[in-house]
Amino acid sequence: MAASPVPPSQPASQPAAQPEIAGEHGPLHGSLPDRALPVGKILFAIAVAFSVFQIWTAAFTPLSSLVVRSIHVGFLLLLTFALSAARQPGRAAAARDWLLGALAFALATYHWIFEVDILLRAGWPNLTDLVVGSIMVVLVFEAARRIMGFALPAICGLFLGYALFGEYLPSPLDHRGFGFDQVADHMFLGTEGIFGTPIYVSSTYIFLFILFGSFLERAGMIGLFNDIALGSVGHTRGGPGKVAVVSSAMMGTINGSGVANVVTTGQFTIPLMKQFGYRPAFAGAVEATASMGGQIMPPVMGAVAFIMAETINVPYVEVVRAALIPALLYFATVLWMVHLEAGRLNLLGLPRSELPNAFAALKAKWHLIIPLAILVYLLFTGYTPLFAGTVGLALTVVLILASALTARIGPMAARILFWIALGALTSLFLDYGIQVVFTIVAGLVALNLLHRGGRETLVLAVDSLAEGAKNALAVGVACALVGVIIGTMTLTGLGSNFVRVIVSVGEGSLFLSLVLTMVTCLILGMGIPTIPNYIITSSLVGPALLELGVPLIVSHMFVFYFGIMADLTPPVALAAFAAAPIARAPGLRIGIQCLRIAIAGFVVPFMAVYSPALMLQSDDPVAIGYIVIKALLSVGLWGAGSIGFLFAPLSWYERLWATAGAFMMVVALPITDEIGFLLCGSFLVFHVWRVRRTVAGTA
Repeated sequence: MAASPVPPSQPASQPAAQPEIAGEHGPLHGSLPDRALPVGKILFAIAVAFSVFQIWTAAFTPLSSLVVRSIHVGFLLLLTFALSAARQPGRAAAARDWLLGALAFALATYHWIFEVDILLRAGWPNLTDLVVGSIMVVLVFEAARRIMGFALPAICGLFLGYALFGEYLPSPLDHRGFGFDQVADHMFLGTEGIFGTPIYVSSTYIFLFILFGSFLERAGMIGLFNDIALGSVGHTRGGPGKVAVVSSAMMGTINGSGVANVVTTGQFTIPLMKQFGYRPAFAGAVEATASMGGQIMPPVMGAVAFIMAETINVPYVEVVRAALIPALLYFATVLWMVHLEAGRLNLLGLPRSELPNAFAALKAKWHLIIPLAILVYLLFTGYTPLFAGTVGLALTVVLILASALTARIGPMAARILFWIALGALTSLFLDYGIQVVFTIVAGLVALNLLHRGGRETLVLAVDSLAEGAKNALAVGVACALVGVIIGTMTLTGLGSNFVRVIVSVGEGSLFLSLVLTMVTCLILGMGIPTIPNYIITSSLVGPALLELGVPLIVSHMFVFYFGIMADLTPPVALAAFAAAPIARAPGLRIGIQCLRIAIAGFVVPFMAVYSPALMLQSDDPVAIGYIVIKALLSVGLWGAGSIGFLFAPLSWYERLWATAGAFMMVVALPITDEIGFLLCGSFLVFHVWRVRRTVAGTA
């Protein structure tokens, strides 16, 4: 089939898309207001101040952890309400929102101003503590409603109501009862409620990595990823679909938001797939499925990797290690589905003459890979995510600013010497700390101020600070709000009731417990972002799976994966509906296609529970190789049965045959593996024989 010309790559300067918002008219829709307007200047200044505060505290840790968390929440609420005010049609409504934002930020300084007093009267809150705490919790709920709609606030409100009134419920759901002062103290004054582990991670790792991605995207990383994807797989069968998968996988390494990936890379890939011959719903589903996979792609993993590492107290590298093979299987499955659909529709690749050269793209923008490579190196060599994120961000800024200077250096030899000297100076951070990099940044800023091109680069860098702060709002506010759930469970012991129910089911059948957990994750994940969904479900059902003998990290990965799948599962399917306006297809139809394409996301977690070697929880290479081969066979045959094509179109009984073989590979019962291999082998032999006979008959 003749391919349409390749659309131009997305402009490098396009700001990062914002994840999971309440709607297209929500406070986070679009970019910050025009800075030519007074309100735009104020919002821009707040966003930049937010980013500068986070970088300052990450690099120099001048404040206690609880104070940093509190000011972080204050900035989140101030910027959320300020953005909402900028989009209000009337002056009264705008003034109200500005007042709410200013009040939230003022109250967020409470822990800073009265830090010693609060510590001295721990457990005995006074009236001021209760009033300030109550107002802050209400403001967090309202900010979350503005950003994400009613779903997450409603769920968290139920948990808060349980903390206050759960003593009146029948056994075994009741608790001993807690006064209002105890609940307010727990939710606000300590590190169990809105300032708990989720907001700690948001105020340290998550914000830095979002800022890191914002700088890379504005520096041209999106264009580089698209060029690499087009040059590497664009010419193969079903090339445009594979471009979507590869570019989304690479985007996942710097931007862990699935919905943001859909509206970022999807603007380029979905129209390309449609022009090439893919059905609109399938094109949207490919982009949605691949983009959600970005959240399981190391090293960022939608920031859940950092929360998981803190929650289960394991090194970050162990979380990445467990996620590696499932992530590769996920994207291999999506590529396979795209390949089979292209075969069914007889879609060939794009002409090589119309495609960029992947090596030429890397040669032109190789320097953008350096911060990402150093980030991964630091994470895998034992440095904390906070240090690695700070260094990665600082090195990105160094590269952007230095690139603007090298454009004014004439001879190539001089440019090479400049980069060598800069690299040598920057490497001193390993011996003398991050202060070295900040000193270099300060020097580069001063030099860039001396010429016009440098000043334009500095404007781009400051814009990245503002855009990064805006992009952190949805995740940050969600982390603050789900702290209410964590606080309720630590105060009341609610989690133990869920554990008892699931363990009682699991005593009869582990599989039924896993299905119950899966359904819980899918239901809770309908309409709320992945991070709060993971925090809620891992707190509720994670301990139950651990009691049933599931390894700790595998149980957390299980609920994390199905939290992601919730964004692909109808009727809500946030990622599918994000792709709908681009694909010009109904969101529900795209969601149904997502279920077919994302089968690995549903199969791999079950296989990992029965065979933890799939998540590298074994030192036996034979066991690891065996389960990987079994997983590949399973998702491969499921794809053939689902699409109805392998080497040629499948008959109805061949599709059932392939699906049965794939199912047997997943079910971990006596002799099911043997039956599965037998069904797979016989199916492949029969299908190849039938195809050859058909070809011979038509010759």
